[in-house]
Amino acid sequence: MKKIAVLVGKEWAEVFRNKIVIFSVIFMPLVFAMIPLGMLYTTAGADVSAIQSELGPLISQLSSACGPLEGLPCTQLLLLQQFLVLFLMMPAIIPITIASYSIVGEKSTRTLEPLLATPITTAQLLAGKAIAAALPALLASLGSFAIFALGVSLIAGSEVAGRLFSVLWLVGIFVVGPLLSLTGVSLAIMISSRVNDPRAAEQLAGLLVLPVTALFLGQMFGAVALNQSLLLSIAGALVFVDLALLYFAIRLFQRETILTRWK
Repeated sequence: MKKIAVLVGKEWAEVFRNKIVIFSVIFMPLVFAMIPLGMLYTTAGADVSAIQSELGPLISQLSSACGPLEGLPCTQLLLLQQFLVLFLMMPAIIPITIASYSIVGEKSTRTLEPLLATPITTAQLLAGKAIAAALPALLASLGSFAIFALGVSLIAGSEVAGRLFSVLWLVGIFVVGPLLSLTGVSLAIMISSRVNDPRAAEQLAGLLVLPVTALFLGQMFGAVALNQSLLLSIAGALVFVDLALLYFAIRLFQRETILTRWK
């Protein structure tokens, strides 16, 4: 664990010099928190029927989303629920940016060769890089959610804000989000160990966001109802995907090949 901790500290010291990484970790979570809050603010004092007419196909989800809430609070909660996907995107997007630079970026600084020459194992090396990429993403996502929940409490009241801590939201934030983060990290490490350009690694690994974006659009058009059962099914599938990706990441990371190719 000591070797992994040292590697994590080294990773953070290097990657956080990059402005793109800083933007991803600090500003992206703020933007993702403010988007739904801005939408919520426009509903304050608005006519319920007018808002519901704008929701279109989502209106069928009112009864399942609201529980004991009625009227405007119920409609506001349904509107906010569509943005849960944003809080699933963050843990996937942020570590991709960090992990993509963690291996490829070391080529330009010529720090990869000395690192691979150390007695650290491949599993320890990848674990350190994965933790260094995933931990800031998870902390940023939790911080963004805390700002979001506080904003909802101030704009819509504690009754609506309290529903953000239902099983649906907790599974999304604390289960699906971290699993997606691990998926993004594994993909980024696998790809960055095979390419020479960090931007190419980031773009290829960024394809992970497409299914999450499809889920968001499916919600907005009423084709998908994001509920507890669906999130648990997604979480179960991600467990198997992450285990497979971690296995292949270790198998594909060939130290000698990387050293030979990058000299």
